[in-house]
Amino acid sequence: MLPRQYVREHPEEIREALDARGVEDVDLDEMLKIDEEWRELKARGDDLRHERNEVSSKIGELKQEGDEEAAQEAIERSQQLKEELQEVEERADELEGQLQERLLEIPNIPQDGVPEGDDERDNVEVRRWGFDELRDLPDDVTPHYDLGEELDILDFERGAKVSGGGFYFLKGDAARLEHALIQFMRDIHREQGYSEVFPPIPVSSESMTGTGQLPKFADDAYKLEDEDLWLCPTAEVPVTNMYRDEILLADDLPLKHQAYTPNFRQEAGEHGTETRGMVRVHQFNKVELVNFVEPEDSDERLGELLDEAEEVLRRLGLPYRVLDLCTGDLTFASAKTYDIEVWAPGDDMEEGPETGGRWLEVSSASNFEDFQARRAGLRYRPERHESAEHLHTLNASGLALPRVMVAILEYYQNDDGTVTVPEALVPYMDGQELLEGGEPVGESALGAGDRD
Repeated sequence: MLPRQYVREHPEEIREALDARGVEDVDLDEMLKIDEEWRELKARGDDLRHERNEVSSKIGELKQEGDEEAAQEAIERSQQLKEELQEVEERADELEGQLQERLLEIPNIPQDGVPEGDDERDNVEVRRWGFDELRDLPDDVTPHYDLGEELDILDFERGAKVSGGGFYFLKGDAARLEHALIQFMRDIHREQGYSEVFPPIPVSSESMTGTGQLPKFADDAYKLEDEDLWLCPTAEVPVTNMYRDEILLADDLPLKHQAYTPNFRQEAGEHGTETRGMVRVHQFNKVELVNFVEPEDSDERLGELLDEAEEVLRRLGLPYRVLDLCTGDLTFASAKTYDIEVWAPGDDMEEGPETGGRWLEVSSASNFEDFQARRAGLRYRPERHESAEHLHTLNASGLALPRVMVAILEYYQNDDGTVTVPEALVPYMDGQELLEGGEPVGESALGAGDRD
């Protein structure tokens, strides 16, 4: 959240930021009008309170002097001032609530140097990794959704039967591979100095507001009926809110937490869930990296955080690229974001390297500066004797599991339809080096003539 005084004193800068982000549903003029009325009422309230105190102090003097008529007039005037002050304060409180709601609608201000642009097409590629020595791929790489069904390790039909579209079963080798990836990522980030937390999965509206998911993205989240609880859309929410309304010490910082959680998203936006397979689904696993740092360290920490997330793909040997997000593609709360996109060669989307394939976002590394800290009351004390200040928060996925699975199934695919397990994961698979699939079960797996 932006400070109210900043909004009041820098309206043109905010207009420029809203325009750069392509945000059209924030009425800044109305917000400034409300703020002006609120300030006028606060000044009027101070004047009324001062006058009432003066009148009240005279009442006793008038009574001592025996001027009962004047004393009675002073009492009546004091009551009038009290009633007027109450009306002014009630209106000011009403406007205060409106202001807080409006301030929550304003996105963060992009940092200087963020590329200008309207959408993802204007993002700037920073670098690529792993394309100098690509492994030999089959002439026709089978998309993960077809390969997974052929190996009987992905089951979209039964997932839809149990929970609806956008859900799926991982079976056999695929389930084992995902568990291995989770442990593999946790071990890497522990090496990088992250302490682990295992947070609650349901989170409150206050927590969702603290990190910026509410009110903007309510339609993308799952809310529990008759409860002030939401299913976790990302571990960023519970982990960032661990220290809500607390004061940390400079000695505590930088504070680096990692958390594995399942995540739930309705994907109510324009993309929907029409994409086949595991690319855009309602439930997925993710290891999240959340950082709390002193303000002067956050820009440097963003570069380090990005490298920590990239390390997972480097060890897996998966080719990827890094993008510097433009103003129109930044998330609501972010001041600066880098996306990591892994290359999946299975679909001929004509958007990947020369061999085709497509890019899949597996992590967004973001510096929120003090935007989330102000919403969630996250502060630190630079020195024990100094006033508390808002700290800076950052986060990145380390990484989102389904799309990493897609990349492994397609990039490590062999001519015979098996999949080579990335070398770094073999110890986590108890030495298993190949995904060969399983045998289908049930009558539906039999040929039509064999069902008797």
